[in-house]
Amino acid sequence: MKIIMLGAPGAGKGTQAKQIADKYKIPHISTGDIFRANIKNGTDLGNKAKTYMDQGLLVPDELVVDLVVDRVKQEDCENGYVLDGFPRTIPQAEALDTALEAIGEKIDYAINIEVPDENIVRRMSGRRACVACGATYHLVHIPPKAEGICDKCGSELILRDDDKPETVEKRLKVYHDQTQPLIDYYTKKNVLVEVDGTIDMSDVFAAIVKILGE
Repeated sequence: MKIIMLGAPGAGKGTQAKQIADKYKIPHISTGDIFRANIKNGTDLGNKAKTYMDQGLLVPDELVVDLVVDRVKQEDCENGYVLDGFPRTIPQAEALDTALEAIGEKIDYAINIEVPDENIVRRMSGRRACVACGATYHLVHIPPKAEGICDKCGSELILRDDDKPETVEKRLKVYHDQTQPLIDYYTKKNVLVEVDGTIDMSDVFAAIVKILGE
């Protein structure tokens, strides 16, 4: 079962990807993890990626696809995997399909977690992080015991720049411009399934399991 997770920043796709990986005993693969592992292990692909990253440049699509395909060829991916955060664009999706085709594989499901922008802005602007220990809270879902104070270490809680409404709105615009076309792409390939991401997280997961099977 080879799965791609789609959804805007803050839609909860990372959380669902981890749960899918746990339930179906398949690896949860994020490009960030692949980059870090290859750079740490000093692989050829890792060293190539590092030269771009050290200059503050984006790693080219071909190299990202090579890194992803190298990862999915590993033994633990024999029964499938969940790709989280990749592909982000049509050229990446096309390059991934071509590379998978070459090893006799294809994507089985592209799961899109659908959440309206206004919900995401509300959800992310409710997040708070501890300046000292990094613990995270949410004003609605996981509030601290005392307002503005970390339960764990007693330090101040802040709204990170990343979670400020204006920043979230910019990130959503980038997402819609770049990644939204992927929804059309995977719809044409008959592998797209959509899940309502506004309901409780456990219900979102139950809906995904209904699609994938027990």
